[in-house]
Order: sequence, then structure tokens, then C-alpha cells
Amino acid sequence: MTQRVLILGIGNVLWADEGFGVRCVEVMADTHALPGNVRLLDGGTQGLYLLPFLEEADALIVFDAIDYGLPAGTMKIIRDGEVPAFMGAKKMSLHQTGFQDVIATAQLMGYCPARMVLIGCQPVELDDFGGGLRPQVAARIPEALAIAREVLAEWGIPCSEGRTESDLLADPSIRRSAYEAGRPSEAEACRLGDDRFFPGAR
Repeated sequence: MTQRVLILGIGNVLWADEGFGVRCVEVMADTHALPGNVRLLDGGTQGLYLLPFLEEADALIVFDAIDYGLPAGTMKIIRDGEVPAFMGAKKMSLHQTGFQDVIATAQLMGYCPARMVLIGCQPVELDDFGGGLRPQVAARIPEALAIAREVLAEWGIPCSEGRTESDLLADPSIRRSAYEAGRPSEAEACRLGDDRFFPGAR
């Protein structure tokens, strides 16, 4: 039987480096031709809504920003049984709690993927609502994709240059290029307060 693989990016693109995993999946779709047994999914912060996708997968690759307590931008790869523990070791946001619950529930239900690989990057900045990836983290996307290619090769799955169409990715309006280019300046966004309502805020 053909092995079914799910490549999943999780995180919240609204909080700077939290969006690392989602941006990795987007770039992979734009630059890699994957066979039909491999699905690309922007999991965002969906938590237990991701269960049906895990149920259909024999193997799982997850991209995410993870606080390992390492220097910013450091990549770390976790495999199989260690993945759930690292997802909940030091939570940066609710999406990690949610995905740890997804894995635990899938295990209880008896359909957790037999193979799991977490490709994580230590974030630089999280406390910036509306911000994009910091350069140090964005620069790690090619490395993360190279690791994913190596994992797919281990599993005997071909991967070449090209594109992969997926209806499980975010709307183009919030893809990285559009999202980061469309961010207003601090003055335009009134990030220090709106003078109409908060006199003297600036």
C-alpha cells in the first residue's frame, strides 16, 4: 500500500515568528513537486480540527516555531515518540497545547501516524501582533525544507523542483509576501494610540 504522508505547518502568522511553520508549507508548495500521496496543510491554530488529517496519514512532518531555549534561529529535529513531549515542553501559545492534544487523542483513538518528524526553529520575536517573520528565522526556511526532503527520501518518497497545488493552504491574501508587504507603518496603524480618542498618546 502507498504510504500517505501529511506535511503540516502550524502556528499563528499574526504573531511574528509564530508563523514559521505555516510559511514553510507555503514555500514548499511553491517550490516542490510532490507525489499524490503527500498532502500539504496549513494547520494554523486549528487544534483538534486537525484530527481527521492525522487519521488519514501514515507519516507526518510538522514545521513549527518551538522554544527550545536555544540561540535564536537554531533548528532542531525531533522524531517519533519524542514529538508530543517537545510540543508541550515549553508552550509559546495555545496552538502548541492544541497540537499536543491532537497527537494524544490520535494515539488514544489508535490512528496516530507511525512516523512523525518535527522540524522546529527557535523564534527571535513573538510579541509583535501583526508582525512578520524576523530575518533570522525567515532565513531558516530553505534549511527546514532541505530537512523535509531528506526525511521524504528516507521514506522512499520522491521530491523534485516544481509546484504542488493544494486547497489546504491559506488564502493568497495572507501569504507571506502579501501579508508582510501590506503591513501599515506604526503611524498609519496608530499603534501608539489614536489621537482622536487618546489625546496626547503620541
